[in-house]
Amino acid sequence: MAEGTIPPPPDTTADDTYLRRRMLRAGSAGWLLLTGLGVAYVVSGDFSGWNIGLSKGGFGGLAVAMVVMGVMYACLVFALAELSAILPTAGGGYGFARRALGPWGGFLTGTAILIEYILAPAAISIFIGDYVESLGLFGLESGWPIQLACFVVFIGIHLWGVGEALRFSLIVTAIAVAALLIFAVGAFTDFSADRLNDIPVDPDAFGANSWLPFGVLGIWAAFPFGMWFFLGVEGVPLAAEEAKDPVRSMPRALAVSLAVLVLLAVLTFLAATGARGSAAIQEAGNPLVVALQGEGDPTALSRFVNYAGLAGLVASFFSLIYAGSRQLFALSRAGYFPRFLSLTSRRRSPYLALLVPGAIGFALAASTGDGARMLNIAVFGATISYALMALSHIVLRRREPALPRPYRTPGGSLTSSVALVLALSALVATFLVDKVAALIALGVYAAALAHFAHYSRHRLVATAPEEEFAALAAAEAELKRN
Repeated sequence: MAEGTIPPPPDTTADDTYLRRRMLRAGSAGWLLLTGLGVAYVVSGDFSGWNIGLSKGGFGGLAVAMVVMGVMYACLVFALAELSAILPTAGGGYGFARRALGPWGGFLTGTAILIEYILAPAAISIFIGDYVESLGLFGLESGWPIQLACFVVFIGIHLWGVGEALRFSLIVTAIAVAALLIFAVGAFTDFSADRLNDIPVDPDAFGANSWLPFGVLGIWAAFPFGMWFFLGVEGVPLAAEEAKDPVRSMPRALAVSLAVLVLLAVLTFLAATGARGSAAIQEAGNPLVVALQGEGDPTALSRFVNYAGLAGLVASFFSLIYAGSRQLFALSRAGYFPRFLSLTSRRRSPYLALLVPGAIGFALAASTGDGARMLNIAVFGATISYALMALSHIVLRRREPALPRPYRTPGGSLTSSVALVLALSALVATFLVDKVAALIALGVYAAALAHFAHYSRHRLVATAPEEEFAALAAAEAELKRN
């Protein structure tokens, strides 16, 4: 909380009983499961979605966007590794911003993360339905029954227990990663550099050439699609309260998962565009399959990749459901959202924080069927949270330099400053891609802020871990002033 700021009156009625009814299962995940979680958040983006960036910036534009966004995520992950070692709680980004920026900053960050993790699974459930229909599985067609089955089955696994859920996620993610590596080997056998820049050049675009067919502005417009190779990895700290030795395992898992994602991004991007051409896959719903078979008949490899794409979607859907539930759990436990949402079952699963976002996600998927727009809204929320988390790292470095830091970000505040600037650039880029999605996200954000301003900020729970940590910091600052 900033010095000189008077905190809202917290609710001090919460006692040990309150927190005992809101406990997660500690020690359920080691660094390997956490690494798998980090990759699972993102892996579906390698199978589809990123290729639309070719229609915005061409091969060169998307390549630059991927590198720039990769730098942003690397800087952000280094900053989050430090923050998660300082405050290893389920609040994740909300907890970091709460300590650095006060209750308003915590709420703004946590709400942005919720927008990302509620909308993204809804979109992916639609894509899963499309995949099931395209594969002809059991004669099913894409629609609300498949979407409902996704939410019911996979939320059910989460309700069973976090250890079981993360092990399931690791297995499905391993299948998807193996498929991407096999795809790359197969596609590189037909690689040709001449195909990379085969999109026609727009002569009216500033700075346009064969590598940048839509000009320099195309690089910026491709930012959100460059993010798809990494979007979600920042959610690993949300598992902190259920991790084994989170102070050590969290930084390690973040670093290893990002390294895996960088490798997959480079291989997938080059192999797909070089095998069939940027023009052929720029708007394909299944770009890896198109890269392997083009307009021809399916091959054994393309069928395998197609099925593995479904596994990738399941992995990301499953892990994003987990992340959203933990963020909502932490926010409601602290009183930012209705407290009953943070109740946990006998198996220590936050069942209402799983069921309520799941019901919202299913309703959105079934009623709109517009997965692309929901993903754009999710990206908008993500970029806001990135900027606020990077800012939190900068503030804590400057305001509390003596705070014990078991892990220290290489480059310190300079690293998080780079993440902040690039996150704000990506936020603006979302308006270039889908203004309607950005405005919808702003509307949801405004409604949540109104709720906080007029109701929940006066009912915060002082004994929630993130609030207690922030209150301790405020008390220490007051002692120093006196």
